[in-house]
Amino acid sequence: MEQLTDQMANAHILNQFWLTFLLVISMVLVSRTFVAGTRYSPILIIVVFGLIMGYVLVGTGMGTPGLAEFPLVDFTSKVTITALIASFFVGGQEIRKILTNQEIDKKDIVVPSDEEMFLGTKFTQFMFLIRSFFVLIGIESMKRVIIGYNNNEPLDNFYPLLGYLGLVGSIILIDYRAKITNKPVYIRKGIIETAIILGILVLSWHIAKWIRPTIALPEIFFAMILSVTVGMLIPKWKFGPTIRALLFAGIPVVLAANFMVGGSRIAEAFVLTGMTSVLSFGFFGQLLWMFGGLAILILFGKANNIRNLAPGMAGALSHSGLTGACTAGDLGPEAQVRAPIMINIPFIGHIFVFSILAASATTGKLLIPYTLLVVAVGLALTWLALKTLRASKGIDAKEIRGLMIFSLGWQLVAVFGGLLILNIGGMGLNDSVMANASAISHFGLFAAIQGGMFGEQAAGLIAFVFAMPFLVHPLVFGIFGKTAENHGIMPEKIVFILASIGVLGVSYALLF
Repeated sequence: MEQLTDQMANAHILNQFWLTFLLVISMVLVSRTFVAGTRYSPILIIVVFGLIMGYVLVGTGMGTPGLAEFPLVDFTSKVTITALIASFFVGGQEIRKILTNQEIDKKDIVVPSDEEMFLGTKFTQFMFLIRSFFVLIGIESMKRVIIGYNNNEPLDNFYPLLGYLGLVGSIILIDYRAKITNKPVYIRKGIIETAIILGILVLSWHIAKWIRPTIALPEIFFAMILSVTVGMLIPKWKFGPTIRALLFAGIPVVLAANFMVGGSRIAEAFVLTGMTSVLSFGFFGQLLWMFGGLAILILFGKANNIRNLAPGMAGALSHSGLTGACTAGDLGPEAQVRAPIMINIPFIGHIFVFSILAASATTGKLLIPYTLLVVAVGLALTWLALKTLRASKGIDAKEIRGLMIFSLGWQLVAVFGGLLILNIGGMGLNDSVMANASAISHFGLFAAIQGGMFGEQAAGLIAFVFAMPFLVHPLVFGIFGKTAENHGIMPEKIVFILASIGVLGVSYALLF
């Protein structure tokens, strides 16, 4: 009987694997179909479909809040760091090129297939999407095997199997219709990239564990530094299939799973005391920081072009959705190249973000003197960035320099300015961090909260809280899509109006 039970468990985990694959991949494909033929990003649809799917699973009795019945969906929602390492690596390469003025050979080893497999998704893109799922599952599973992860979770006994399935699947899933200069070399590059990402994750885990008695910095902080460093050391590396897949679909896959988990907690979250204020700040804060940042770039930086606005705000807010849209190429080739640079530059600011927040979490309250100092530095850097952008006159190198400074400055203002506002409004630290992470869609804070930096309740609720500004995302991606169709020029009046609504909304959320 015991042997039969084990066989049933093994069969069940395979069913879970393929069910999760079907749910997540179909969600991304449907989202791409909805925006096919336009310049809009599919991420705005992923948010809506993900929340609805999670809510329906609970509403029909197939699942409970948190989707404990679908452990692989929850597992997929927690591989944020793996999805981001590829972007950090590419950003490190681009930073090295800028610092050394290197001209890198732009001839690629792959010419993607132009054949459309589904409406809005070409064959090569489809293979990248599938591969990204296998890569994310495989790498995270093998990491947990290596570090001996055991937290009394349903998947604890199956990590070797999941790791095997994920890594083997990721190796063989190569688009045979794409024109590849040297297929054996291309495949080996994918294996090497997978090994490097796995090594970074394991090393980050050990460093975070080693330094935790001194200061509780999250794994993503060290993963970011290590991956940027590796990128700077090998700037001439031509991307293999692993990095290509993660850049194209890593973030959309993780977000799809996250929004499903978040949607499952909708009913549960609304009955919690204080959650209305958290959700209100998340909604109006998104208007304040996103459109406020766009407004000052347009008004004071004279940088009204999508090549500046999209990567600038992706970096300045570490905005998960906008980063995914940029790296996937949804907002144009210039934004695609610049975005990895901009999301890496604020890693200097993350030294302050995570160290001050870790110390605050230990004491149970925000450290106000350090917060004020960081906000002042952020304002000074933002002013310098706007001055640099005004003087750039369209010169690529000067624009990038200005955007790099802006990404760091505005990030410091948004993160610590938001926490300071919430502290003044009387909100507790754990709720404040959730609210502000949601307000700026900050993937670093999201990963840290999800990892338990601010307690179990925050870790359980962050997927839902993070997803709720989806009401703003159609505006965000809709305006960026309209900008892409308008030769890169963003309509100014609507930006100023939405920024003003954000200011009023945040004030209302804190007062009432």
